[in-house]
Amino acid sequence: MRKFLLLITFITFSLSAQAQQTYTIGDETLELKTEVEGNLDLLWTIDNSQYRYFVRTKDGSIQELVNTKNPDTRKYQEEYKAVLFHLTSEYGLTTDKVNLTLYSLKEFINKYNSTTDLNYDYESRSKLQSRLGVFGGITNQPLVDNPDNKTAPFFGADFEVFSKTKLQRHALFFQARHSLQSDEFKYSSTQLSIGYRFRFVNQATFNFYGNLKIATFDFIHAEYAFDDPSLGSYSENSSALQVPFILGVGADIKVTKNGYIMLAYHDIYALFVDNGGNFPIDFAIGFKLDL
Repeated sequence: MRKFLLLITFITFSLSAQAQQTYTIGDETLELKTEVEGNLDLLWTIDNSQYRYFVRTKDGSIQELVNTKNPDTRKYQEEYKAVLFHLTSEYGLTTDKVNLTLYSLKEFINKYNSTTDLNYDYESRSKLQSRLGVFGGITNQPLVDNPDNKTAPFFGADFEVFSKTKLQRHALFFQARHSLQSDEFKYSSTQLSIGYRFRFVNQATFNFYGNLKIATFDFIHAEYAFDDPSLGSYSENSSALQVPFILGVGADIKVTKNGYIMLAYHDIYALFVDNGGNFPIDFAIGFKLDL
């Protein structure tokens, strides 16, 4: 058993040493991990909690890929695109849509290597992307009979999957939310839903979209007062699977590299269930993160 553990340790150390090597670049000595090997290599490291990316040509020359801000205009200068274009332009590759991320750089360099070497073994990664969010807000339960139009808080989570290709405006989302009861309106619900999302505005830093909840499963708890106050109240618990086609809108505003502030107006109107009759109040704010 001891020999086996020593063997595993040796293999792990050997693989780690092979994947990460020390390089002298300018005045710096850096330990870089090799992500892609071919006619053009992709190397990277994390330095002071920041990702740094490098490319190495066949002659061993290493260049860093950077994206600095112009101090006057405060706009990113995208120097890394010029470096990649200079190294790959003879094969007609475009760098317009290349981002300074490990995923995007890896895809581009793999594409270049497979173009310049027919024996290069490469399968494109899935173009699917996902985003997870949490939110909270206030609602008057617009799809429920609420005679006094009382509001209550709610919170939930939203997970969406979308394509990074031509269908990037379209997304499938799964949502879970729980609405609390208030002293004035003793109604609470937990809803699981699946729906479709279309981005009318789909920019790198801002998305505006419409939501369509296609199917929902609701767990409901409600308390009702008897007509005779002396009898007090009674409660009901129920659950229901519906295909309501509930309409809503939302927006994601990018605030960090992978994070977004989410603003949403849920449950504006339902096509196939009765609406409560009150003006819909169902507003939420939250935070989303690219996965």
